[in-house]
Amino acid sequence: MASDDRYTYERAGVSIDAGNALVRAIGPLVKATRRPGADGEIGGFGGFFDPRAAGYNDPLLVAGNDGVGTKLKLAIDHDRHDTVGIDLVAMCVNDLIVQGAEPLFFLDYFACGRLETGVAERVIAGIAGGCKMAGCALIGGETAEMPGMYAEGDYDLAGFCVGAVERGEQVTGERVAPGHVLLGLMSSGVHSNGFSLVRRLAEDMEWQLDAPAPFDEACSLLDALMEPTRIYVRSLLPVVRGGKIDALAHITGGGLLENVPRVLPPGAHAVIDAGAWEQPGLMAFLQRQGNIEPGEMARTFNCGIGMVLAVQPELASEVVAELEEAGEEVAHIGEVAADLRGCTVRGPAGSWGSAAAWEATHTA
Repeated sequence: MASDDRYTYERAGVSIDAGNALVRAIGPLVKATRRPGADGEIGGFGGFFDPRAAGYNDPLLVAGNDGVGTKLKLAIDHDRHDTVGIDLVAMCVNDLIVQGAEPLFFLDYFACGRLETGVAERVIAGIAGGCKMAGCALIGGETAEMPGMYAEGDYDLAGFCVGAVERGEQVTGERVAPGHVLLGLMSSGVHSNGFSLVRRLAEDMEWQLDAPAPFDEACSLLDALMEPTRIYVRSLLPVVRGGKIDALAHITGGGLLENVPRVLPPGAHAVIDAGAWEQPGLMAFLQRQGNIEPGEMARTFNCGIGMVLAVQPELASEVVAELEEAGEEVAHIGEVAADLRGCTVRGPAGSWGSAAAWEATHTA
């Protein structure tokens, strides 16, 4: 057989050398995320973590996984690969803190048709940055080069995170009762949900993404849309460990209407006043562009609130003060009422672009 007829893995579209080069390149990034309990090197068949070295005596482990959704298409189409890794981490670690768990370690999955080490390194640098923000270690991952599975330049991401909480200290929502105060932590933008609708609007309305945003001339519309998901772990963890929060809801797909009821017990109904905080300019822009009804906004986007807390009324001022000191912007957005488990978001005339008072309800 002639040398030209000899098959190799690279001839089939997979470069082992490129994969090895990526591992070498990301080694320092991974090392920078080390924390007590995780001090191993990447490259093995698995990553070790020692909960006792992390300070736990009788921990319950909490695990979660998530992705970035079609926000990735904006990143790919506009060469914005540096922050989607932060989104990936945020979507996972924010889901753990709502159960009272401290994120301990993270693993990522990066899949593509042809490995471009420069792009992959930028993405993984964002993942490492997100892990540092959340205080968790990046202990491993998988880079899959699969010719024919993805279009040229496309890739996909998945993240997996494990956290821990001491037995008996987990946040379950079972203590929430009518009269509890609902506090909202402001979001940093669209986060990583609703981008199929965002991208449809961008196409149909022929947005100029590189032009200054209509609601903020200091940044482009693309910058506003790509703002990474806020990571709430460091600010929330001390308050959670202090036993001052009875329930937490991470506002992701399903918006306020469908996420808040997930953490409420039977007989508890969240009533949220949409007039209690100013609708962010980006959200108002999306609503106007799509002529979106307020109720649809409340079940599609976070509408400016990335996390909802349920606290006892006598602790509300203390919790607000602690979170503001930690850098969060906090609003008193509603209360818990006695009714079927669910959520009602209502607004006065003039709120969220509505000429009349409105409300939207979801029961779990």
